[in-house]
Amino acid sequence: MMRRSASKKAGQPNSTNSINFSPSDLFRTASSRASSKEMERIDNLFHSYANRSLGMIDPEGIETLCSDMEVDHTDVRILMLAWKMKAEKQGYFTLEEWRRGMKALRADTVSKLRKALPELEKEVKRPANFEDFYSYSFCYCLTEEKQKSIDIESICQLLDLVLGSHFRAQVDYFIEYLKIQSDYKVINMDQWMGFFRFCNEISFPDFSSYNPDLAWPLILDNFVEWMQSKQT
Repeated sequence: MMRRSASKKAGQPNSTNSINFSPSDLFRTASSRASSKEMERIDNLFHSYANRSLGMIDPEGIETLCSDMEVDHTDVRILMLAWKMKAEKQGYFTLEEWRRGMKALRADTVSKLRKALPELEKEVKRPANFEDFYSYSFCYCLTEEKQKSIDIESICQLLDLVLGSHFRAQVDYFIEYLKIQSDYKVINMDQWMGFFRFCNEISFPDFSSYNPDLAWPLILDNFVEWMQSKQT
């Protein structure tokens, strides 16, 4: 009997041929590989500042990061960085928060992070974002469980840091008032946000658009009365 030929007929598909990838498949593969490498660098940067026993970056690690970026740890841009990460606990960054912020800023080195700060500042200062940042800054300073308010001294520092460059005169006078008044030892979120609305809506320093019958926090009624008494 004649043996069957082992060779295949011309044109017959060869099962051993490698699978062909389309250009889009190759792009996705390369993009995924690059993204994986970027995340690895982001994680390595995190671990270089993290407290190993805590598994997160603590206040000491943040100060070291600031030093490496040549930025003071009290600079408002560090608060903006925490906002971008959606950090929940003051002075601490978890790995998940770090990844969120660094990926959004496209920063996987200290140098890239430092260069990203000016754009981050512009992003925060956009009206669509600034109110959220202002609100976040209050919540970020609530360091105790179930804490709802912040002491006057800390509020004065926070107002100057967050709002001072936007409404210098209003902030300076309100801080002066807060320091001399004796009715309030702390400020809550409603009062904090009320002052932000006050700065945006009320003509200053004549207060011609201020109506005390509207739902303003009482502390702002008192502030306006104090200001008007100074002007007479």
